[in-house]
Amino acid sequence: MATTKAEFTDFFPQLVNDIVSELPSFGATDEMISRIQQMIEYNVDTVKIMRGESTLPKDINEKAMVLGWAVEWLQAFFLVADDIMDESPTRRGQPAWYRREDVGILAINDSFILESCIYRLLKKYFRSDPYYIDLVELLHETSYQTELGQMVDLLTAPENDVNLDRFSIQKHRYIVEYKTAYYSFYLPVAMALLMTGTPADSPIFQISKDILIPLGVYFQIQDDYLDCYGAPEVIGKIGTDIEDNKCSWLVVQALDRVNEEQRKVLNDNYGRKAPAEHALRVKELYKELDIEKVYKDYEEAAIADMEKKISEVDETQIPKQVFTAFLNKVAKRTK
Repeated sequence: MATTKAEFTDFFPQLVNDIVSELPSFGATDEMISRIQQMIEYNVDTVKIMRGESTLPKDINEKAMVLGWAVEWLQAFFLVADDIMDESPTRRGQPAWYRREDVGILAINDSFILESCIYRLLKKYFRSDPYYIDLVELLHETSYQTELGQMVDLLTAPENDVNLDRFSIQKHRYIVEYKTAYYSFYLPVAMALLMTGTPADSPIFQISKDILIPLGVYFQIQDDYLDCYGAPEVIGKIGTDIEDNKCSWLVVQALDRVNEEQRKVLNDNYGRKAPAEHALRVKELYKELDIEKVYKDYEEAAIADMEKKISEVDETQIPKQVFTAFLNKVAKRTK
């Protein structure tokens, strides 16, 4: 796998060149070309590449790598826009793109360009393939799903307007399914299936979805849990979901269990950035409600359910390893 990852990473400059080299045909100036190249290289993740790697077969090929990078480009498009909406100061240990002095609100248009790059690459490498339009439609649908999830997230938990009446287990499920699970877990496998000749109406797409969407939900619930309970030196950050008024799995589970007095504690302390005692009081309430055990019980049940579904997969249609590889990456992770 290390060799495959190295080949995948080494292929990235070729795709950047594909985008940059055609810009003169659109009348782009040297300033535009330089900016677009810098913007791509700054925002497309070339380190973690978990989503992109998921499209790669054992015998790596150029088209698989293009699709893998298309997923990473999609991630970059979402994150540039998301950082603006969340007013996030940093991304991957450096200033968020919009926070750079030479960028600012122009980052909105930059996010659009990142998305358009995906379709430029698909046209270049897949236009003559019979599944080209299926790839395009899959990406459009996944983008729409992600944007709907983002909308519910923003409407449910605006950072400076705390109202826990908006929160619910059902809303949290919608947010994490649509905002994370479809593009991070289902999309890479669906793209790989199309590329390897699986007809777009094959039942294997629904079988894959039935495993990968719950897996993506579990992944995001892990993130919510680690934000509160993970060691900062391990997860690489200090969690701020409580202060940021996030519709986290922890808080919706707490809301489902609190009495009237405990509900008042949440109302008085959740989503308050300062002083730090507010977040500490919420964490004390989580301890009173034993939310950590609630999570552990959920995790055990979720893993068992996914293992059962994977065991029932017909390997004449798709190898079980496609799903076990995903599960092994995320099960009981600590960062």
